[in-house]
Amino acid sequence: MTRSTIAATGRSLRHDKQRGTAELLQRGFRDALGRYPTGVVLITAMTGDGPVGMACNSFTSVSLDPPMVAFYPMPSSRTWAALRPIGEFAVSILRADHEHVSRRFARKDVDKFADDDWTLTPAGHPVLADALGWLDARIETVAHAGDHDVVLASATSWSEASAGEPLVFFAGNYHSLATRAA
Repeated sequence: MTRSTIAATGRSLRHDKQRGTAELLQRGFRDALGRYPTGVVLITAMTGDGPVGMACNSFTSVSLDPPMVAFYPMPSSRTWAALRPIGEFAVSILRADHEHVSRRFARKDVDKFADDDWTLTPAGHPVLADALGWLDARIETVAHAGDHDVVLASATSWSEASAGEPLVFFAGNYHSLATRAA
């Protein structure tokens, strides 16, 4: 690949630096990463004041042995501030038809747990009754990284995934997977 081909495929870091603003660099980095599709989950927990939760697309598996997962909340998140001291949480893996749930959990001014069927995990945390799957997790480590925290957690129990298509986030929008022809 030649330099001119690389330059023609998108903004280069050098070009953005010449334009001069940190915001432009940050937006370009975000747009580049937005080309990587992710699943969407809910991170939830039961507190003394009731259930709390947030939508999350920065969730990933880390290890099979031992079973570990990670997610990356903003330290300024009020939901993360309520979840962190509990030391554990549940994850609901969202279906393609759960876009409305994800959007509701991304908001601050609504009852996030209204209008859907919920069940409790063995640890007592709420999960969507019709999620593709769920897991309970115990926080092992929290580290600060840039403008986010890195939360490493041990999975303590989980459901086997049910049939269905996942909700996918790509290029700033929700999508579902294209069904492959038989």
